[in-house]
Amino acid sequence: MLRRRTAPREEACETVLGGRRVRYTLRRSARRTLALQVDARGVKVAVPLHCPAAEVERFIATHTQWLLDKLDALAARPAVVPFKAVDGAEFPLLGRPCRLNLGGSGRAVRWRVAPDGIDELLLPVATVDTAAALERALRRRALAWYPGRVAEYCHRLGVPVPTVRLSSARTRWGSCSRHSGIRLHWRLIHLAPALVDYVVAHEVAHLAEMNHSPRFWSVVESLYPDWRAARRQLREAAATLPVIAAGDETAITEED
Repeated sequence: MLRRRTAPREEACETVLGGRRVRYTLRRSARRTLALQVDARGVKVAVPLHCPAAEVERFIATHTQWLLDKLDALAARPAVVPFKAVDGAEFPLLGRPCRLNLGGSGRAVRWRVAPDGIDELLLPVATVDTAAALERALRRRALAWYPGRVAEYCHRLGVPVPTVRLSSARTRWGSCSRHSGIRLHWRLIHLAPALVDYVVAHEVAHLAEMNHSPRFWSVVESLYPDWRAARRQLREAAATLPVIAAGDETAITEED
């Protein structure tokens, strides 16, 4: 008999950290770990269904400085300005500038190198929703490029290459499952290849260790020795990516 999965529950809570009152959303679900998330919508604490309130408070308290620093950084950050998908607008593609050109004929959407040497995405003149067309083109570019990088790191680790799909998750750049394969966020296609490779190496390492134990990080290091610097750079780069569609902002997370 299949057991019915309990639906997640959320409630508004608050605590006092460093003399500051901090409101947060407590989300209980069928998970095994505790996690903190901070984004423009506020603070969320995700915990297992039957996690005692005292353990939740201890978990938050152990991350006091991290949480207050993230809230301060969020408050100081300028408001996100959505990317305007107009003719001539530039956006990053694999760490290099790329230009949007709305002068294409027919219905074809294509990438090309412009006469001045810059990469361009050529959209048909008749394109109605240029932002949506740009996102679709970036997703296709990502899906065409990611599997080769996953295959490369799987070859280095000596494991079979899993299915690779795209993700739009708000709280993580990638995920790995032995059943469904590896998912990589489509917005990674904006970043320099070396940073994309860090995320790929991280997820491929999970094929050997489905956790974040010292053994897991040892596998990551064998695949990508400079992973610490790449992780820092990835966190910094997240705030600079163009916001093409509502909800594109990447959340800040801390997991336990």
